[in-house]
Amino acid sequence: MQRRPRKALIIGAGIAGPVTAILLRRAGIDAQIFEAWPYSTGIGGGLQIAPNGMHVMEELGLARELINRGSVAESFDFCAQDGQRLGSINRDMEKRFGQPAVNMCRATLNEILIDKAWCAHAELYFEKRLVGIEDRGDQPIVAHFADGTSAEGDFLIGADGVHSAVRRHVVPDGPTPFDTGLIGFGGFVPRALLDGLGQRVETTFGRSGFFGYGFCSTDAKDGAMWWSTQPANGMDAAAFRAQAQSTLKQHLRDFHRGWHDPIPAIIEAAENIVVTDTLDVATLPTWSRRRSLLIGDAAHATSPHAGQGASLALEDALRLGRLMTQGQELGVTFQNFERERRPRAEKIVAIARRNGSSKREFSASGAWIRNQIMKWLLPLGAKSMDFMYAYDARAA
Repeated sequence: MQRRPRKALIIGAGIAGPVTAILLRRAGIDAQIFEAWPYSTGIGGGLQIAPNGMHVMEELGLARELINRGSVAESFDFCAQDGQRLGSINRDMEKRFGQPAVNMCRATLNEILIDKAWCAHAELYFEKRLVGIEDRGDQPIVAHFADGTSAEGDFLIGADGVHSAVRRHVVPDGPTPFDTGLIGFGGFVPRALLDGLGQRVETTFGRSGFFGYGFCSTDAKDGAMWWSTQPANGMDAAAFRAQAQSTLKQHLRDFHRGWHDPIPAIIEAAENIVVTDTLDVATLPTWSRRRSLLIGDAAHATSPHAGQGASLALEDALRLGRLMTQGQELGVTFQNFERERRPRAEKIVAIARRNGSSKREFSASGAWIRNQIMKWLLPLGAKSMDFMYAYDARAA
């Protein structure tokens, strides 16, 4: 009879990694987390934890802290670039799904999860870039890092995101991230710029691209988040990141010229503009190989157009933690995890891809037709999305 695994090596300290470590520690399994980047705070843009992700936070005892340090989003409102209202969805989330949707700074979320992992006695190591994995017979699995060090464990979890190094081990000749042709810009501005918005997230579709904004914390200086999604038009995110902030701001002014208020004011107030590629990864043939398993974006990278990336990663961590308590053989546990999680994850990834198509370039008549269709489809589409928010990984 195979002994129960006692030590996990977790690659990645973003969202899925720390939560997995916390839940494995509850199951009596030691956890070491290895993050490629230095420990830092205050980096990254804003995100939303949907009700399904908030159920996981409730399981961790962190839901109230997220609500207090973030901002509850009571609805998503859609507009055309001239300010015409197209519709509203995702109202009464807490009443309907048991938890609200919460906007917050990614850096704040990461800080909360890292602190919780430390308190759970998980070991965290930073500046540990994975370069290789050895998985031989009945010997411990070994992770090798760029600084010449290594670590041994009973199994390894790849929670290292869209650019996953573990994915290259699990699926050596598998798909690599590809650019979807959309570029993301984003950042934070003072709350006063959105005076009167309340707890709504407002999103605007233009003839080309998309702009969104909402509150993400109570901080007066940078408690409002904004983002702009645009067709790349031959220029990738790295090229934009090489430009001065003043040049980025002028690009945003030009791209969103004539869009409704308060978008021009948000752009004028923007500082420390973050630019990101919008990447996708084709469906993987498998999520595991021997004693290595992929979770979160490493397994099922999703573009941001469904607002589910973080919540899916949280669900993965909780379901894996629950399965590990059943004491089954490791390969069976990994197979059961993939069998349970793959259909849901791939359905949501497909929705995100479809949603991204509405942010590309349209003719004037094409944009008008899209807007009329959205007015009609939003109520129907909102109902079809309930399955995402109603899911509670604790009861699955």
